[in-house]
Amino acid sequence: MYNGEREKVRFLLLDSPETSHPRLGEQPFGQEAKEFTTNLVENAKKIELEFDIGPKLDKYGRLLAYVYVDGKMIQEELLKKGLARVAYIYPPNTRYVNQFDAIQKKAQKKGVGIWAIENYAREDGFHPETMDTDSKENKSKDCLIKGNIGSEKIYHTPDSPWYEQTKAEAMFCTEKEAVKAGFRPPKR
Repeated sequence: MYNGEREKVRFLLLDSPETSHPRLGEQPFGQEAKEFTTNLVENAKKIELEFDIGPKLDKYGRLLAYVYVDGKMIQEELLKKGLARVAYIYPPNTRYVNQFDAIQKKAQKKGVGIWAIENYAREDGFHPETMDTDSKENKSKDCLIKGNIGSEKIYHTPDSPWYEQTKAEAMFCTEKEAVKAGFRPPKR
């Protein structure tokens, strides 16, 4: 609610992977970013919006803001977890761009979230096709652990009973690498 109305808000200076784009579909880490944000907002005691000095609305009528839940800025939290990248830098709405860049660099260095997949997140957006070429073709010769995104990100080792039937959407050389990319082993 903003000024007594339910409003859509666009996070300033941020781009996260899509969950249901008409052309792009669901992108890796899109669902995680959505669930993380939804959880923060739904469990917040207090939500605050901070506007920059430029326009308050985008061309779709969404509020352009920095969003705080219980004193924490959502944009910073998404960047720390590697669930978004710094993007859509349109002056004069650039108050936190340097701060966000620094947080993003730390996430990149740690290789978390979108930064766990080589060449997936770039300056011009997200490139899920790199998972197919880089992860499957280039790694498949040496890396045998299959990552399946589906509804949950699960990895399977060659000794897993589901290994043969698993569609590899990412390939990993070690279980540690799979976990770092946000995957988990099967429950059974």
